[in-house]
Amino acid sequence: MKEKRVSHEGVVKSVTDKIINVEIITKSACSECHAKMMCTASDMKVKNIAVKRRFYDDYKVGEQVKVSLTRTMGYKAVVISYLFPLIILTILLLYLQNTYQNELIAGLGSIAGVAVYYFFVWLLKDKLENKFSFTIEKL
Repeated sequence: MKEKRVSHEGVVKSVTDKIINVEIITKSACSECHAKMMCTASDMKVKNIAVKRRFYDDYKVGEQVKVSLTRTMGYKAVVISYLFPLIILTILLLYLQNTYQNELIAGLGSIAGVAVYYFFVWLLKDKLENKFSFTIEKL
């Protein structure tokens, strides 16, 4: 069974020997609404995605492409970037609050713990980058 993928259409912004930079525009559901000018809830964001270039890739700047990632890789990215830090923050906050009975120490200590976690994620970025690779295809 073929694994489901999360895909976005975009435009190639730059091409190097190793990386293809693609700009995608993510839109909320209300950004397509005809009344979006009257509402402040409409949301559009421009994101740049770096896709590893394979030796046979032939993409040009301005070309329309589709960038995709497997859904399970997306879930793993959410766990690494949001769930683990939330768990660390909560555990440290509760532990430090019970230990020191000081909210300032508990708050700063739990934020420092999350900062240390993100530092280790940054140190492991090369290994993570190999696991979380986007695929690209022409439209």
